[in-house]
Amino acid sequence: MSITYPSYKDLDDFIDVKRLRSLDGYISQRIKKHLEFHSDLPFYTGPYRLQESAPDRPGSRMIYLARSSRPDSYFDLNKSELWGATEATHEFSQLMDFIATLPFESTGRMLIMYDNISRPLTAHRDHEETDLCHEFIWFRTNLAKPFYLLNPSTNEKRYVDSYSAWFDTVNQFHGSDAAEGLTFSIRVDGTFTEEFRKQIPVAQVDNLAATPSLWASLNVESKNSQVTVPIKSAVTGIATK
Repeated sequence: MSITYPSYKDLDDFIDVKRLRSLDGYISQRIKKHLEFHSDLPFYTGPYRLQESAPDRPGSRMIYLARSSRPDSYFDLNKSELWGATEATHEFSQLMDFIATLPFESTGRMLIMYDNISRPLTAHRDHEETDLCHEFIWFRTNLAKPFYLLNPSTNEKRYVDSYSAWFDTVNQFHGSDAAEGLTFSIRVDGTFTEEFRKQIPVAQVDNLAATPSLWASLNVESKNSQVTVPIKSAVTGIATK
């Protein structure tokens, strides 16, 4: 079976997009207010950049809605027992109410990524562990952020045109072009509910990180380049971590 890269799974059918879009002005105003009193940490892409010479802290900032009791690690993102709410949850209470409607059994890291200066987000991968599939939802209240997935073999970018997405962060690079004004997105990591997992037509694969792209490839006809990911069997079921 072939998996298409670059790719992402549009999750708009699984969330309340109307409610999400209604939060656009609210979140924009709250971020601007937040900037008056806080100096947030810059977003760190990590070492797995498409170009080593590209900046690993390109300028965008992070507002943590949950913070871990350990130093940041991509291998702890879904471990809800490590993550506790930050003071920022009070600033973004309506956003937290929306997050509570998402199909998570439990949540770990919750993060607003924003930039109010026109500059690109360096194309990067989160890590190299192909046997780890993070369960997360990436979403935004407007389509201003030109966020993309990248196939480095063809240099082809696929821009996310939905309000929410789940994507393979290991086998493909992702980043964002520069855009004018305030742009932002939110990512919530955790453990999906069993009900939501039943919606995911996933075969057991050696490369578990490819699960979102496998789902996208099974449901969306694409003209993008194809990359084969080893399939153990045709048994249907959610890939477990």
